[in-house]
Parts: sequence; structure tokens; C-alpha cells
Amino acid sequence: MRIAVVLFNLGGPDSLDAVQPFLRNLFGDPAIIALPAWLRLPLAGLLARRRSAKARGIYGKIGGSSPILGQTEAQARALEDALGHDHQWRAFVCMRYWHPMTAEVVQDVKEFAPDRIVLMPLYPQFSTTTTGSSVAEWQREVARLPVPTRIVCCYAEQEGFIAASVELLRSELRAMREGAPRLLFSAHGLPEKVIRSGDPYQSQVERTARAIVAALGEDAADWTVCYQSRVGPLKWIGPSTEEEIVRAGREKKPVVLYPLAFVSEHSETLVELDMDYRDLAGRSGVPEYRRVPTVGTHRDFVKGLAALVRQASVAANDAVCNDGSVTQCPLPYTRCPRRMAGL
Repeated sequence: MRIAVVLFNLGGPDSLDAVQPFLRNLFGDPAIIALPAWLRLPLAGLLARRRSAKARGIYGKIGGSSPILGQTEAQARALEDALGHDHQWRAFVCMRYWHPMTAEVVQDVKEFAPDRIVLMPLYPQFSTTTTGSSVAEWQREVARLPVPTRIVCCYAEQEGFIAASVELLRSELRAMREGAPRLLFSAHGLPEKVIRSGDPYQSQVERTARAIVAALGEDAADWTVCYQSRVGPLKWIGPSTEEEIVRAGREKKPVVLYPLAFVSEHSETLVELDMDYRDLAGRSGVPEYRRVPTVGTHRDFVKGLAALVRQASVAANDAVCNDGSVTQCPLPYTRCPRRMAGL
């Protein structure tokens, strides 16, 4: 059997010249700016022009491009190795806002001629702005491709993901020079109105944090969830990562920060966390600041992805949701990936 596994990720500009069109694609997504196309698309162009200079400066700090494509390709190859040879597995990288984008990947998958497709988001926690958007775009592009398709919707507490997170955290904790640290679990934020509409992202981020804390035991006596990367005038969910770093400085608490909603390194980890927030920690009086790497190709994480893919590939139902069980999608949300895909 030939099985295509499509790995969804955000994508990132591959050069400084690509920054503005990347931003235009991002802001043009109706899952990001919920306006009619005749308003949204001109606004996307305006926002991209206004923000491109700052964004180019950010990418300039990490070599002029995003590393996310290379890292996602490495995850794809590691996943193929973990899946083995009982079927002809092929993992395809599909980026939402820069190449390889959905239309390109759909053609590659058609040429592979799979017997089944598994959509595997590299977002452990489901949001309409990430997994939901990628699934919707896939369905628009794939049209009437008559191939059984299964969706791994989310895996906030998947065993391999949690095990990899715990191992990486323990390594940083052992390296601490100061006293007992505060663990900051930092996730990309969202506007409050997205969460109020029923999006389960925040609750799933908190579930991931609780699962990691439970596995860490007494090493996680002092911890909190916080949110980074706020842009625009809307009120976002909190507390913000900046606020928590400043609070830790006031209390003279060392900080170990783990980006639990990211599974690869990109500008928000390499610049925002490693540069901007490290500088903020120093200015705020934080005695020691350590940032935990993302899970990347950690063996436990990849093993967990492989288990989810295998489970989905033989599922009679349409989605592998929440805790990894094969079931009808249980999300109490009318735009869960199963419903969005019309399955």
C-alpha cells in the first residue's frame, strides 16, 4: 500500500526578498483576518508592506531566511524511517504561507498516486488559525482527488511528544547554576476573540503543560503558562511571556523557558526567545535564563508521530483527535478539522 503523509507547517521566507510576499500570504488567510476577500486582500498587502522592514530585520539576525523548511524536511525523513517498510510511506512537507505551498504539494501527492493520505499537522495543539487553516486550504486545492484521507487533528498529550519535552527540559534543569527555577511554558498567543469563539487552542496548550509537569514531578514545583508574539491592537490571551519574565526578575527567580507549542526552530524561538527575551531577562534581573530546544527530530517525538500516522492510516473514522484515540472528532467546535474538511 502507498501512503502519503502530509506534514503541515507554517513556512517561512527563504530570502529577505521573500519576507513581504510571505507576510502578504499570512495576512491574506481568512483564518488570520476574518474579513471578506475584497477587504482582506488589500489589507493584507498594506500590512505586509508596513511590517516587512521590521520582519526583514528579524530574519537578518538569523542569516536572512527561516530555517523551518530544512528542519521540517528533516522531520519528514525521520518520520519515514520510523514508519519502516511494511508500506510504501512517503512524507510530504506542506507549508501554509511559503514554498512548498499547498497547491504544489497536492500535485506531488497526485503524482505519487497514494492509496491513502494522512494529514499530519506539526502543531500539537489544534487551532483554526493553524491546523484548521491548513486542512481547509488542502481541501480547497485537492478538489475531488478520490483518495481516502485521514486527519490527525491534535496531540496535546501524546506520549512521545510529552516524553521528548520532558527529556529536553530535564537537560536544561540539570545545567542550571542558580537555585530552583521557574518554568515558563511559552506558546504563540491568539486574540481573545478567537478563543471565545470556541477555538480549543488555549485549553490544549494548558493540557500539554500539565502533562509535562506531571511527568517532571518535583522538578516542576514552580511553573506557569504564558503567551508570546502578540501583534496588532486586539486583546490577546495572557499572561504574556514578557510579563512573566519581568515578574521572575522582580522575584529574583531563575527561568527555564520551554516553547511547548513549537516543534521546530524559527524566528519566534531563535530571535524572540533567544535574543529579545534573553535581553529582557537580563535587564529585568532574572538571575539565569535558559531556553529549552524544540523537540525537532527527537526520537520520542518522531516515534509518537509515527504511532499517530499508523493509527490514522488504518482508521475507519476520519480523525485522530486530542489524546490520539481514533474517534469521531470530539472537539466542541463547529469548525473542527473533521467538519471543516467535510468528512
